Amino acid sequence: MNNRQIMTQIAIIRHGTTSWNKAGKLQGHSDIPLDDEGKLQALKLGQRLSSESWDLVYSSHLIRARQTAAIVAQELGLDSVIEDHRLGEAGGGLIEGTTEEERQAKWGASWKLLDLGMESNAAVVARGRAFLTDLLAENPGKKILLVTHGSFIRQMLDALLPAMHPTPPMKNTSITRLQFSDENWHCELFNCVIHLDNSEDTQ
Repeated sequence: MNNRQIMTQIAIIRHGTTSWNKAGKLQGHSDIPLDDEGKLQALKLGQRLSSESWDLVYSSHLIRARQTAAIVAQELGLDSVIEDHRLGEAGGGLIEGTTEEERQAKWGASWKLLDLGMESNAAVVARGRAFLTDLLAENPGKKILLVTHGSFIRQMLDALLPAMHPTPPMKNTSITRLQFSDENWHCELFNCVIHLDNSEDTQ
């Protein structure tokens, strides 16, 4: 069968919460672990997905994603998580560890226009597309979970599904389900956190 006729299902997950998330600090490549709430969020997501069949779990190399992926994989009964640096968060350069207020105080209201060492959108999308090209070639027809990061997810969705632009912020442990077949992407569920208490399903 021609691989273009095979449907591959990919669910993209943002990691659970960290202390920096709650402090409003940009994380980027900074390796910040999950806090206790983030671990509980990951457990709830894993329990939600445990009634489904998934073939593989991939994760960013950063610890907040790896911890989320490990908890989910355990709930799914999967033995391993495959790490890939190409799923890492967009690099923040000099702004990592700062809040918006701190950035404006240090570099002014137009700080986004300055060269502060941030990874470009083009670079993020390029590595994300390279990862997906390899993933789809190696795993046609499988159901795959990707545990990654908010900015990375938004930039990739903007690139793969331009009609979604601008993609709103991703919630912690949100799940976005994509289908790939006949060289086309389709989003069937977006930014869903129905597994979290007091949260609404957003589609």
